[in-house]
Amino acid sequence: MKPVSSDLLPKLVAVQDQIVACERCSRLRSYCARVAEVKKRAYINDTYWARPVPGFGDPNARLLIMGLAPAAHGANRTGRVFTGDGVGASGDFLMAALHRAGLANIATSHTTDDGLTLTDVYIAASVRCAPPDNKPLPEEIDRCLPHMQDEVAHLPNIKAIVTLGKIAWDAYWKLLAMNGDTIPRPRPVFGHGVVFEHLAPRTFSPSGPRTLIGAYHPSRQNTNTGVVTPKMYDDVFRKARRAIG
Repeated sequence: MKPVSSDLLPKLVAVQDQIVACERCSRLRSYCARVAEVKKRAYINDTYWARPVPGFGDPNARLLIMGLAPAAHGANRTGRVFTGDGVGASGDFLMAALHRAGLANIATSHTTDDGLTLTDVYIAASVRCAPPDNKPLPEEIDRCLPHMQDEVAHLPNIKAIVTLGKIAWDAYWKLLAMNGDTIPRPRPVFGHGVVFEHLAPRTFSPSGPRTLIGAYHPSRQNTNTGVVTPKMYDDVFRKARRAIG
């Protein structure tokens, strides 16, 4: 992996700062603030982040992971995507899979100072504020997508995208449409392990083929019921590794 470009990181940090300062969705901002006041007993002494959550990972990443939104007592508390939502929860499930694939140095994601480092991967949420019941409104997704657009503009090496859940899958196609890219008709249908190769010259630079891979979201509801298994995620990230070379 080549070293981080000296003129890349400051620009990406500036974009992340803009995300943190966002006030576009009053419903979500109010909800995040309320959660930070009415804390879970386990986190009663914690100071919650309670602001929009920027992406996290390797600025030279060739793989982009698009999630849904911060968990109310996870990333909304810690300020880092897929971090702090409980032992064995979605963050741990995802990081364990990335660790097995050689893309993360540890298999858990509990705090922002836990030493977690991602290699060749950048993770961002389709919606940057925790939504009530984990269900953002369509207009909230639309208002938030420009943040993804701005981050992607400063991730020049992306070759493959893994979307975690149908909301992220749909948000990806909206992102392409925002940038004037051609959307295939009929549009590919979401499914776990679905792979679609296409051109997205406006959204991703340099131009060239991109690989989109669908994956079920690693929520407790899915992982505890066997809808999603470690093997299923291993298969997804094997496909992603092949796509980025």
